[in-house]
Amino acid sequence: MTHVDGNALAGMLADLFGFDSTGAIGECAGCRHRSELARAHAYVTAMGAVARCEACHGVLAVVVRTPTDMHVSLSGLARVSIARR
Repeated sequence: MTHVDGNALAGMLADLFGFDSTGAIGECAGCRHRSELARAHAYVTAMGAVARCEACHGVLAVVVRTPTDMHVSLSGLARVSIARR
């Protein structure tokens, strides 16, 4: 499966957080690489998406959509920094 950049997650993350969070800085829990979520490698299907670290390819986040819910795991992110506006 081919990946796209993390901007492909913008809609799903906006549904979850209420704003576009792809500009947020995420820190990989595995290798501690820090970069914008938009730079993550995203694997997107009709069922949801997996975001992987651009440096070590560890899983940062998993989003699964069902007809009634959205299930999210951010366990691969040690932290996320979002600029205050």
